[in-house]
Amino acid sequence: MREFGLVGRNISYSFSEGYFSQMFLEETITDATYSVFDINEISEIIKIKQNKNLQGFNVTIPFKEKIIPFLDNLSAEAKEIGAVNCVRKIDEKWIGYNTDAYGFEKSLLPLLKNKEINALLLGNGGAAKAIKYVLQKLNISFTSVQRNQGLTYSELTEKHILNHLLIINCTPLGTFPNVHEKPEIPYQYLTNQHILFDLIYNPEKTQFLEMGQRKGATLKNGLEMLVLQAEKSWEIWNEF
Repeated sequence: MREFGLVGRNISYSFSEGYFSQMFLEETITDATYSVFDINEISEIIKIKQNKNLQGFNVTIPFKEKIIPFLDNLSAEAKEIGAVNCVRKIDEKWIGYNTDAYGFEKSLLPLLKNKEINALLLGNGGAAKAIKYVLQKLNISFTSVQRNQGLTYSELTEKHILNHLLIINCTPLGTFPNVHEKPEIPYQYLTNQHILFDLIYNPEKTQFLEMGQRKGATLKNGLEMLVLQAEKSWEIWNEF
């Protein structure tokens, strides 16, 4: 039996296990299972990798960068991004990939409508690195907002909001069960020209997206990105 899974911390909210289990059922895949590996420290991955049946796993918050020293090699794209969310075992070697970039790009493109746009990127973790990679690839200028360095949330002005019509939440703020949380940006300056993209998919509509909806903004949550990156992960795990 081939085993796969998701590695992260406090990830009981994740849809990944249910997604893969349903896919295995629908496609009559009987030689594979997908589990959740909820760990506190990345060093616990050493024991997980000792499972001889484990063929690959996804990686989520907060380990997309921390997993790298525990791998034998990275794909060229993962190396450039500096974050990994998909790992495959090849000849007893653990290789890191990034399928977040693929999922985000495919999910974002239909929203752009061929217009030039600047992006405001909220957060600077492993997920944000994949988003930056895609924005650079698409020649979309972006500004990062962080809590303690560079441009901070308290420094955001009306001009920042009006000059950045694409706002992407790469933070975990608003993820179930903490659904009352949201990034502290000046939402009053949002317009119906804005696109709000939240990498969170549980809940379906975060407070971040709810605030955008009130202003008539175009909304997108992270569910399609999740599905697309999962499909890409499965493709990687099954390459010969």
